Amino acid sequence: MSRLAVVCGGSRGIGQAVSRLLGERGCRVAVVSRNQDTAQAAVAALDGADHKAFSCDVSKEQQVQETFETIQKTCGNISYLVNAAGINRDALLLRMTPEEMVAVLHTNLLGSMLTCRAALRSMLHTQGAAIVNIGSVVGLKGNSGQCVYSASKAGLEGFTRSLAKEVASRNIRVNLLAPGFIHTDMTAGLREEAGARSIPLGRFGTPDEIAQAALFLLESSYITGQVLVVDGGLQLAM
Repeated sequence: MSRLAVVCGGSRGIGQAVSRLLGERGCRVAVVSRNQDTAQAAVAALDGADHKAFSCDVSKEQQVQETFETIQKTCGNISYLVNAAGINRDALLLRMTPEEMVAVLHTNLLGSMLTCRAALRSMLHTQGAAIVNIGSVVGLKGNSGQCVYSASKAGLEGFTRSLAKEVASRNIRVNLLAPGFIHTDMTAGLREEAGARSIPLGRFGTPDEIAQAALFLLESSYITGQVLVVDGGLQLAM
């Protein structure tokens, strides 16, 4: 039976591109999204068969637990987990409310912790299991107006490295992908012409380019606990 890949945030942006590429590579894909209809639409567009859509808010522990139990019962053991669900509430720290801070931290950081925990028991039973968490170059370098978002993504780096140490003996690999400016809903409000001037390669990246990097990390059997930056050289200029 083909490998089962769970993609959280798999209905749009980077997650959707990852779902599409994994489907093309013959994986069965479980697309997890807050909205059932968008998850279903993403599944309908995938190559191959036996893909499933699931509605889940990854920041809610009970929802995550129930969703992953259903995935295992209906789809089997998980080989790949990609955590691409994320939100941003960009503002100067003085202008952010505690509620906005909690929302960002719970979705971007706690959400990945909860999904990893929920998936791991299933992944123990598969050969070559791997997790890719989607961070950000902002989590590595920081950025004015993105204190909380940066903190959530920086936290993912420590979490990823620590989890990689915990599960390496069970041959489960865990890595972090750190994109720069990518054409997604999150960057729709940015002026690309101005932003691209700070990128050595001179342009924003595409979700498909990030998906290729995610696939590399999922399939690379001797890489774990690493951060792969895919940013067109942006961090060189930060």
